[in-house]
Amino acid sequence: MRCLVTGTAGFIGFHLAKRLLEQGHEVTGVDGMTPYYDVKLKENRHALLKKHNGFSAHLCMLEDASKLQTIFERSNPELVFHLAAQAGVRYSLENPSAYIDSNVVGSFNILEMCHKLRPQHLLIASTSSVYGASVDFPLAETDRADHPLTVYAATKKSVEALAHSYAHLWDMPITVFRFFSAYGPWGRPDMALFKFVQNILGGRPIDVYNHGNMERDFTYVDDLVEAIVRLTARVPTRAGDVTEVETDSSSPNAPYRVVNIGGGNPVSLLRFIDEIEQTLGIKSERNYMGMQPGDVPRTEASTEFLKALIGYLPQTPTAVGVREFVLWYREYYRV
Repeated sequence: MRCLVTGTAGFIGFHLAKRLLEQGHEVTGVDGMTPYYDVKLKENRHALLKKHNGFSAHLCMLEDASKLQTIFERSNPELVFHLAAQAGVRYSLENPSAYIDSNVVGSFNILEMCHKLRPQHLLIASTSSVYGASVDFPLAETDRADHPLTVYAATKKSVEALAHSYAHLWDMPITVFRFFSAYGPWGRPDMALFKFVQNILGGRPIDVYNHGNMERDFTYVDDLVEAIVRLTARVPTRAGDVTEVETDSSSPNAPYRVVNIGGGNPVSLLRFIDEIEQTLGIKSERNYMGMQPGDVPRTEASTEFLKALIGYLPQTPTAVGVREFVLWYREYYRV
């Protein structure tokens, strides 16, 4: 099939595009190559994708509606995966306008293009951050998510609302998936695992927030991509609920649904660090600190809706995922 993926030079978009290409699909990749983190890392991801004959790369900021329209019209995608975004919870405290431009305006442009060209299914990446400070665990798709704690989370929730309105008004099938703490090879340098491995190997202390009293529903990137690929075939309709589970978020007014992608198995931050140390064979020097603004002490995905839809749940243990990341990191940086 003809697929268009935004964010193909990014962490998750790269892995998704790679999987689609390996399955024989044509992939049109769109990425702005912003300097939020090492552009060379992004270029190297794209270089691997370019080894596939079915991949074409396009340098484009999503805010550039005219250029985006040209790419859409030339590729005429049957499936659209919108993963590009200004990432990072903490950076949104420093540069909030970047999140409005990329996440809100850029996503609006994607919705407009899909309205005009009518792909079979639009799939949009969101985040567990939209749940804010909720303590009603596990976090379910049908829970209220109206109190975001950061501009990043607020922009992602805004995109969810925009997407529902487009699905309702123009009968556009849209699936939104909320990621839970994705990690794995080719990860971003601003992510905890990357920072921990980098600092431990460099003999520098690691910052441990909330004095280590944190839990995350870590989701290995291959598991996440598997879930996205399976969701592709589950195209929403206006029929409302399609499963028997209470957390079925299918809209009664639009071909639209929200789905968590997480394993529902939170791991303590201290255990995560222990697994990194065991993999590296090096003990870390820990700098225990207070909670960061906008952060939450725990995430845990409700998984029953995902399981009901696709018969699959993320299952890679963090010990295995950490090992795979370290193997990649040592090879990539030759350390």
